[in-house]
Amino acid sequence: MRYFSKTILLSFNVALLASCGITSKDRKSAKPNILYIISDDHALQAIGAYGHPITKLAPTPNIDRLANEGALFTENYCANSICGPSRATILTGKHSHANGLMRNDNTKFNGHQPTVANILQANGYQTAIIGKWHLNTRPVGFDHYQILNDQGEYNNPDFVTKDTVQQFMGYVTNLITDFTKKWLEERDESKPFFLMMQHKAPHRNWIPDEKYYRLFENTEFPVPDNYFDNYEGREAAQIQEMNIYQHAYEGHDLKMVDGVDSDQLLYDRWPQVFFGRMTEKERQTFLDAYRERNDDFYQTERTDKEKAIWKLQRYLQDYLACVRSIDDSVGEIYEYLEEKGLLENTIVVYTSDQGFYLGEHGWFDKRWMYEESFRMPLIIRDPFAPKQGQKVEAMTQNIDFAPTFLDMAGVTTPEEMQGRSLLPLIDGTPMAKPWRKSLYYHYYEYPGFHSVKAHNGVKMGHYKLIHFYKDNVWEMYDLKADPTEMNNVYGLAEYNDIQLELHAELEKLIHEYQVPQKYLQ
Repeated sequence: MRYFSKTILLSFNVALLASCGITSKDRKSAKPNILYIISDDHALQAIGAYGHPITKLAPTPNIDRLANEGALFTENYCANSICGPSRATILTGKHSHANGLMRNDNTKFNGHQPTVANILQANGYQTAIIGKWHLNTRPVGFDHYQILNDQGEYNNPDFVTKDTVQQFMGYVTNLITDFTKKWLEERDESKPFFLMMQHKAPHRNWIPDEKYYRLFENTEFPVPDNYFDNYEGREAAQIQEMNIYQHAYEGHDLKMVDGVDSDQLLYDRWPQVFFGRMTEKERQTFLDAYRERNDDFYQTERTDKEKAIWKLQRYLQDYLACVRSIDDSVGEIYEYLEEKGLLENTIVVYTSDQGFYLGEHGWFDKRWMYEESFRMPLIIRDPFAPKQGQKVEAMTQNIDFAPTFLDMAGVTTPEEMQGRSLLPLIDGTPMAKPWRKSLYYHYYEYPGFHSVKAHNGVKMGHYKLIHFYKDNVWEMYDLKADPTEMNNVYGLAEYNDIQLELHAELEKLIHEYQVPQKYLQ
């Protein structure tokens, strides 16, 4: 690999930026607005810009437009693939053990530690968060918040503000969009803003807006090659409880209602987040939309394999219909910014809190260090960047988000933040040190929902090493030879050298991030 001197690299970058009429001074003097849009469990596979075949049937044109006008990060990963911990990492720029929120339980997030919100607030930004919070405390560092109560509901949800808890009638994605536009309309225009717009969708149990109940009812989505994975050679995967055709609830998740007599199926888990939030008219509309398809399922003889595929199709139809509303929302906000003349001074970020399974390995949900849940989408439309439509292939992580937003605002990043600003990857400015060559991952929640064993690991290049440390079981994958992670090559002689290198790199990262020993056993 050829390396350039810092002098040559600096000269090149200055020339490049000057040729585009953009300088770092322009960015800092502009004090850009930052709009951060995060959805919940939006799989990278379900975003058209990433080129997965499923999006030819369920496109996302508005999110794709952000990628076409900005930067698409192709190797972006989370540090702990679960909702609350990921959000804590995004706010703090620190791994879970360092920010104190390691699992989705009753742990209360400490919002008084340095976060991107309270730092920007202290540096003259007007700050707001609207939508899902899910951190067991009231937000700190925000001038305004209007957040969902706990996980939130799809239909007629409650929103919490500094003064009230109030139910609003409507579909959650549309309400979050409306509240976001209302805040933008009423904000203090003398200040730049940092706004976190945080969607609930497409989180389980995937209830679409009623106008999209039938959107994909006649669409047959591709079945992953490993949908019927038997998990050979992967001990931890053999005990999980997140299989679509074995563990998804037929009522709550898959909406499998058979005529009037079995509407009760909808109450098989968490009734308050389903029918309990709908009006009588809304319930009837829902039942009318699903009953014909469900009756066909029960009246048609099918093999077990055919039933499993039917359940996958129902899951994908509802999940991707929820995504359609997210894409509509992104389009509506984009048009608002354009109409108000804000687009050219507002950095727009789109991401999810982690990846998600769309039938790969037979699964829904997340948690694992396997690619579908470890890898997460990231798109940054930065009007100050020298070029549009670029792909960033460096390995990035959600610990990098907070340092990036601070850098974009011209604010110094606290030393305790463990991530790095992504800005040099976008605009080509020089880096103080080479970009990272590896990533650290750590999932803690076991025993817990879905029975995914606690594990940590390292990704370096196209290799991955995973340690299920409570059982001292190791897995290793060669992603070039085995991109779907079906073959555990740990202990094979031909991989001995890289295996030793990965072990050393994992130990290095554990030391670098100061992971306490008590969390490794």
